[in-house]
Amino acid sequence: MKDQQKKLSLILFSGEYDKALAALILANSARELNMTVNIFFAFWGLCLIRDPERMSLEDKTAFEKMFGLVAPNGPEDLPLSKMNMAGIGKAMLKEMMDDHDTPNLSAFLKGAQKKGVNFFACKLSVDVMGFKLEEFLPGVAVLTAKEYLQDALEAEIQLFI
Repeated sequence: MKDQQKKLSLILFSGEYDKALAALILANSARELNMTVNIFFAFWGLCLIRDPERMSLEDKTAFEKMFGLVAPNGPEDLPLSKMNMAGIGKAMLKEMMDDHDTPNLSAFLKGAQKKGVNFFACKLSVDVMGFKLEEFLPGVAVLTAKEYLQDALEAEIQLFI
């Protein structure tokens, strides 16, 4: 009997640099263990997968336009969860990461894409926040919460970040 591939299911609700970093480190590590990895991005977590080159204000309400302009534009625009100090804390963290030859968040994101991590945007979150599928990184699919949960039931590991 052939062993079935193990699965990691992550929900990324946070739009903060350090929490997104933790999620992507786990996702990349799980892929190195040959696990299937699905990340479900909800609400603020969607900011990680926004592509600054593809964002648009077209066909949006006034609130959606305003929200889109103030929400973080991709991985390097995310603040720290603690001690951000108007960006000084994040700059310090990135310098410390450089000192230890640790890649930045964008590198972990690109690594996850190359390794075949599956990215799913929460349909309700996408709709409420006024984002469009075209504004996300290539390869992002949209799922309902029910579809995500049906898939997560098959995962050996489920994490909420």
